[in-house]
Amino acid sequence: MEWFEALGSHWHWMAIGLVLAAAEMAVPGVFLIWLAGAALITGVLTWALPLGLAVQVVIFAVLAIVSVFTGKRYLTANPIEGADPKMNDRGARLVGEMVVVTHAIDGGNGRVKQGDSEWLAKGPDAEPGTRMRVSGHDGVVLLVEHLH
Repeated sequence: MEWFEALGSHWHWMAIGLVLAAAEMAVPGVFLIWLAGAALITGVLTWALPLGLAVQVVIFAVLAIVSVFTGKRYLTANPIEGADPKMNDRGARLVGEMVVVTHAIDGGNGRVKQGDSEWLAKGPDAEPGTRMRVSGHDGVVLLVEHLH
């Protein structure tokens, strides 16, 4: 039974906390960090106070639940925004840009060129060479409109 009580060492909780924090850095998902914090706080409490293993597990469980729900509430109220939210959305990056019709837009469908790329386009009828503005996108199809 001595080995069972040895599992409750503060070093074990600290190691678990550090492993969970490292796992959060390796596979970010903003979940394991809360469990890591709970394990580290449990380790500090175990170091400072003579707690049995059962009490340590209960403290960890309560801290884990509280920290996960508190973290979720905080992140809902303060969402993390990337430096460039449109980085992987080329269509969204083109909204407002000028394009030139390369294949007539007839019946609402055609092709336009922006920079060195040619895109499928939807919009009002237009002849090749007409300059238009991108007003949005529907997947890989640019939505275009006449310049005003």
